[in-house]
Amino acid sequence: MSAHPESAVLRTFSLEFVQAYVITMRPYLMFVSGITGLAGISFIPQVSVTDFIPRFAASFLSYGFGQALTDCFQIDTDTLSSPYRPLTQGIISRLQAFVVSAFGLTFCISILAAGNLSNLLLGAAAGTGLATYTYFKRRWWGGPFYNAWIVAVLCSMAFLSGTQTFSRLLSIPMIWVLLCVLFGYANFVLSGYFKDIEADRATGYNTLPVVFGRRISAWTSDFLAVASIAFATAVLLTAGNVPHSVLGGASKWIFFMAAALASVIAQVRLHAVATDSEAHRAIAPVVHSYILLLSAVACSQKPAWTGFFILFYAAFIGVLKIRPAQNQI
Repeated sequence: MSAHPESAVLRTFSLEFVQAYVITMRPYLMFVSGITGLAGISFIPQVSVTDFIPRFAASFLSYGFGQALTDCFQIDTDTLSSPYRPLTQGIISRLQAFVVSAFGLTFCISILAAGNLSNLLLGAAAGTGLATYTYFKRRWWGGPFYNAWIVAVLCSMAFLSGTQTFSRLLSIPMIWVLLCVLFGYANFVLSGYFKDIEADRATGYNTLPVVFGRRISAWTSDFLAVASIAFATAVLLTAGNVPHSVLGGASKWIFFMAAALASVIAQVRLHAVATDSEAHRAIAPVVHSYILLLSAVACSQKPAWTGFFILFYAAFIGVLKIRPAQNQI
């Protein structure tokens, strides 16, 4: 906990605590886990509304609970780079955030496990990964992909929640999807490190930008971005023919082209980043690209969901604009 007096800590489950905890969850980034879950759900042959809603909600909320959980182990660097957060200010305690996050993640896992009990094991693995992420973030070779495999597990869980056949997870289209998630999210993590270089250096987090500098890190990010787009292309070309309207058939390519454009903008800006405070200009389009790319993947299987994906993306833009710190993504 920070240096704030104990009396400053809000009472758990008071309205003020809920508001502070929601800020800790980073609602604008819950769209990242939301679209990841939707990509997995889209490959389930038949999805009823009653199944879709809780599975989507569990996917959407999982990022927030997971982010709050990992923040409990990174107060040292967050105090320097993200002083606005309630946890770093001591407005909520580490114990409060840990307990609420653990219960929240358990709830999300339970929803996805209701459709397939193997998700209990996968959820436990992902939860353990979140709790141990800080160790790997301190090592330049570990952070991005260690974080990304956890998100790939979420995509797997969302898919398995609607099928009892684990072997279907190893089909060629799903492998491409999981690799797209893995490389796309790893790029988001790596680009995110660009905003915390000074804080990470001061607190012993030897991330890739801290150890090798921005230039090499930007080139590494380029590789991750290209790989994620390549795997998404493989999905669109190999996932099979799905009946659709003219609009539905075009939607996946519209999302895909928008994602590619956002990715180019992100990578160009990332190479131009000179200070931590300006990194958000590059990180934001990375997030846009990730959401648009997985929207394309999902539309390839569920073209009838096009309208929902448009609303989903519009909501993301709106929530991103009202984030509490504009230089933080």
